[in-house]
Amino acid sequence: MRKAKPKKRYVLPDPKFKDTLVTKFVNSLMYDGKKSIAYTIFYDAIDMVAEKTKEDGLEVWRKALNNVMPSVEVRSRRVGGATFQVPTEVRPDRKTSLGIKWLIKYARMRNDKTMKECLASEIIAASKGEGAAVKKK
Repeated sequence: MRKAKPKKRYVLPDPKFKDTLVTKFVNSLMYDGKKSIAYTIFYDAIDMVAEKTKEDGLEVWRKALNNVMPSVEVRSRRVGGATFQVPTEVRPDRKTSLGIKWLIKYARMRNDKTMKECLASEIIAASKGEGAAVKKK
């Protein structure tokens, strides 16, 4: 068991939208420390979403993320000799991180040409309450 709880790390807001949630998303999207490429992919995907839906791309992304975030998850609970699946409330920080991970995971699994297109189409689908990431929830 740990002596002290580790300090919470806070991320800096992104350069374009000045939002820390965008930075968290980009950090999860990033491969091999290529942050500038991850930012380019994200910003281009948001522009594509705005083009396709004729709405604010960032708002559509936020709506998609809220649709993907889980509210309840099952945890294993041992009582006597049996193990039960007990539904528990998800902590807010875990909720966002799971939503981000699922959105990126299922965007990568799509069969579009580029990652920008994959991410844009997954965001649009999730904002409508469709897509694989929402199904995972």
